[in-house]
Amino acid sequence: MDYAFVKGHGTENDFVLVPDANGRHELTAEQVTRLCDRRAGIGGDGVIRVVRTDATEDPAAVAARGEARWFMDYRNSDGSLSEMCGNGIRVLGLYLATHADVDPREPLRIATRAGVRALTFEGDRITVDMGTPELFTETKVEVADRSWPAARISTGNPHAVVMVDSLDDAGPLLEEPGYDREVFPDGTNVEFVVRRGEHHVAMRVHERGSGETRSCGTGACAAMVASAVADGAERGTPYTVDVPGGTLEVVWTPEDRLLLSGPAVLVAEGVTDL
Repeated sequence: MDYAFVKGHGTENDFVLVPDANGRHELTAEQVTRLCDRRAGIGGDGVIRVVRTDATEDPAAVAARGEARWFMDYRNSDGSLSEMCGNGIRVLGLYLATHADVDPREPLRIATRAGVRALTFEGDRITVDMGTPELFTETKVEVADRSWPAARISTGNPHAVVMVDSLDDAGPLLEEPGYDREVFPDGTNVEFVVRRGEHHVAMRVHERGSGETRSCGTGACAAMVASAVADGAERGTPYTVDVPGGTLEVVWTPEDRLLLSGPAVLVAEGVTDL
């Protein structure tokens, strides 16, 4: 069977989108890993199956029926499920605005495994209401023979945020950093963050299920929260977060919501037999 696909990225965090409005193509972990293979497949940090909430029995989609028409069925490049993807949902939003009957002049609500997220379109940038962050007790991260205290934050996905003197401190990140498996039984994303200026940080990230990526939207939000707490910044203060693939902006609003803004680009369309 042939499957249509669309390739896109948000600050070079790239995804293979599989349009499946009617819910006919439930993907296996093996199919996802083949699609994400950068040498033998299409290549990507993850796969997004684009499906209507009334066409899948995923519990998150079922719960969102009546509130959101579309569901982001997101898988990491190793085939594992993920709750949320801040860059991926912007790419999905752009796809729906250009390929489905979605009016970009109106807010777009998309169901995810972390809840319903609202998108607004502003020229070539898309802003996502990422919800309310959760902050937990401090934890620890290790790379090789070094260790650092880490802020433990959930922005839909779990994160451990480490403030470092240099982004080179994390090394090549070929392997997953060490962390407490009892604290993160389902794994975690790890962000290494340096300050670039007032309300301006840069980061590298190792994403669970995908390895080091060029960007991570939920990770940028976690990095901003950790930095804002350390700075004692007022709510509503915009932070710039540089990632290897570009720049994102995050605002922690007085209403306790995180707003993530950044670009999304569609780069290719085609057909694959998986």
